[in-house]
Amino acid sequence: MALQASYLHLLNSGKLEERVKQARESLSNCRICPHQCGVNRLEDERGFCRTGARAIVSGHGPHFGEEPPISGTRGSGTVFFSGCNMRCIYCQNYEVSQEMEGHEVTPEFLAFFLLALQEQGCHNINLVTPSHVVPQFLEGLLLAAREGLHLPVVYNSGGYDGITTLRLLDGIIDIYMPDIKYSDNRTGLELSGVKSYWTAAKNALLEMYRQVGNLQLDSNGVACKGLLIRHLVLPGGLSGTRKVMKFIATEISRDAVINIMDQYRPCGRASEHPPLDRRLRPEEFKQAIEWAKQAGLTRIMPLWQKDQPVSQ
Repeated sequence: MALQASYLHLLNSGKLEERVKQARESLSNCRICPHQCGVNRLEDERGFCRTGARAIVSGHGPHFGEEPPISGTRGSGTVFFSGCNMRCIYCQNYEVSQEMEGHEVTPEFLAFFLLALQEQGCHNINLVTPSHVVPQFLEGLLLAAREGLHLPVVYNSGGYDGITTLRLLDGIIDIYMPDIKYSDNRTGLELSGVKSYWTAAKNALLEMYRQVGNLQLDSNGVACKGLLIRHLVLPGGLSGTRKVMKFIATEISRDAVINIMDQYRPCGRASEHPPLDRRLRPEEFKQAIEWAKQAGLTRIMPLWQKDQPVSQ
């Protein structure tokens, strides 16, 4: 299957401009994510995410460290947004997500970044932590698409996404790549400072899957459309892996691609909160893989290879 950006259809019909207008208007009484802060970000008021009218970008460039179907051979064109609608005490990008390292950018600058990534030969545009800046991204996307941007877009979020916002992205995002961090709301509040994480993440993943289905690859093994779920296994069973795997298998799809990750390391304030003060043990990761298999999932990374077919 050839790479083709979904938003080009909306651009040609004039609907992309309508989506941008809707998204921007929503900033006046911000309900972009599940926090529902209600601040007027158009006037630069700031809620939980501490981001006002303009997005803050900490960096952009080709990235080769994503999953093989995302990075491919030429890299994924990442745009790293500063700030976050979660405050994970163990965040590995603490300086960017919580200390707001980066610079505010206009829609014109954001469009320039997107076009530059395309010029560098990247396979896709990869939005890292975009949940709180969807309207700002859409403004930049519209400008870039008018100037010839045609790469598919990857939405790389923490899973704490608003349904209304995701529906604005229907027909715009080609590949959803959310985390699903916990399987209960209490843990989400304690470790990430957000209410109803499990409830919100389940609803978000169901909406993402409704829009794009299972992951589809082109003839070179590069993702062109679909859902790729990430799950970071935390020490001491804090991520609720068994319940997460059961949810994916029974309510999303047994053919959903799930990357079960073992790279947890203590960062941020993790040292203050045992068992987050230690690395993951090999037996904990092995158990997580086993739970995924028991749930009936058939596309488990790192076991799943990029050249295997993925059904929709």
